[in-house]
Parts: sequence; C-alpha cells; structure tokens
Amino acid sequence: KLFFTDYGNAAKVERCDMDGMNRTWIVDSKIEQPTALALDLINKYVYWLDIYLESVEVVDYQGRRRQTITKGRQVVFFLFQIRHLCGLAVFENYLYTINSDNLSILRINRYNGTDVQALARLDNAKEVRVYQKRTQAAVRSHACEVDPYGMPGGCSHICLLSSSYKARTCRCRTGFILGSDGRSCK
Repeated sequence: KLFFTDYGNAAKVERCDMDGMNRTWIVDSKIEQPTALALDLINKYVYWLDIYLESVEVVDYQGRRRQTITKGRQVVFFLFQIRHLCGLAVFENYLYTINSDNLSILRINRYNGTDVQALARLDNAKEVRVYQKRTQAAVRSHACEVDPYGMPGGCSHICLLSSSYKARTCRCRTGFILGSDGRSCK
C-alpha cells in the first residue's frame, strides 16, 4: 500500500494500492495540514504531523483507534514548546522528528507523548529516517519481480503492485503510451 497526505481543499490522510487504485481516506476530520507520515509496519499504525494543529497523531491502517500523541502547546521541553516539527520516523517505542525552532532531533515516547529527549542539533535538518533491518517488512515473491528478460513483472517500463502482491499493473514513462498487450510501451 501507498500512504500519503493531502491538505488541499479537504485535509486528509489516505492510502491506495501502488497502482493508485482503491484509494481510501483514513483520516478526514479534525485535521488541517498533515505534512509528514511514519508507518509502524509491524503493528499497522500510521503516525502523522499536523503543522497547523501542532500535533502528532496516530490511527491504525483502517483509520480507527485515533489518538493524539502530543500537541505543541501541551508539552514543554527545556523551556520551549514542542512546535514547528518536520519529518517523522518511528522505531521501537519512539517517534523521531525535527524541531525546526532549534534544529534538534527529538525522540518522543509514542505511547505517552511526554518522555521527550533532544538527541542532536543539526544545521539544516528537515527530514528524519530510521534505517534498521527490523523495521522492514519481509520481502516475499511478488508480481513485479524481474523476469528472465530483465523486465519487472514483464512490463517494459514500470511495474506497480495492485491490490495484492500477486497482481500488477504496467505503466509507461512520460511520453510513452501503453500498448494493447498491457505490458509494452510505445
């Protein structure tokens, strides 16, 4: 699945299949400017930052069990409020984010929202990511695997997984159109 935010006409957190089909709104109320997402792949939770509400919130993949982890005006950390956050990552019991007021990486307990620690200061950080083998889903055989001719899923350009790992949709790069066979681009 692909998870994303939108704060155009109606702010929301959404998900869809990798080919863009089965688009579903996960959160569409009490949300203003969601700007960063982090996924807990093991427990199937979606965390997001809302820069207008100055909050970090969470729901499950279906949009249920919504909780506010922290609101900027609620938590004071070393004489400043946790506000102006950007970037978001989750690992084990913690969320990691950047406080753009003082350019520090913050670690926030994702269960109580109050155990906050500044880990480091950086000159111009805007995003944070955790790369750790345990956070990655196990890769299983799927429809977009490279075939004997070197083409992903038999597609000449781009292969996108559909509703299951067994189904796929072929797409073409800009300037090309998909042939009648549904695989080749012209």
